Amino acid sequence: MIPDLQSSLICDDVRQEHNGKFMLIGLFDAIHTETFPTTFAKLCLVTRWCSGNGTFIQRSRIIHPDQLTVLVEGTDVQVTLPSTEAAATNVEVFVNVTFPEPGTYWVEILLEGDLKIRYPLRVNQLNLTTH
Repeated sequence: MIPDLQSSLICDDVRQEHNGKFMLIGLFDAIHTETFPTTFAKLCLVTRWCSGNGTFIQRSRIIHPDQLTVLVEGTDVQVTLPSTEAAATNVEVFVNVTFPEPGTYWVEILLEGDLKIRYPLRVNQLNLTTH
């Protein structure tokens, strides 16, 4: 049974407590910078799957504002749900992601090659003026 994507979030870092709970640090949906290209040192992508049964392959990617070019793509991530009552949380870490220009980039999550969600990641140029 194909699972549902319960959530997909971008944050600065993820920690896992001894009891298994995840702590997401610095959730964001936009990046603000003065200069381009800009390199984001660490970007964590957290997905949570539920209501499925079996083992599946997740693939994540960030698409350029042209909506055609893949800026960065993760590796295959295994999603294992032993029963429909189980949930699976995956954390993918992307390092040194370079955004060549401002614009709306797109985060895509695929399961078994099928697009499950696509949402915007805005990369904005800050216009700082000196007085």
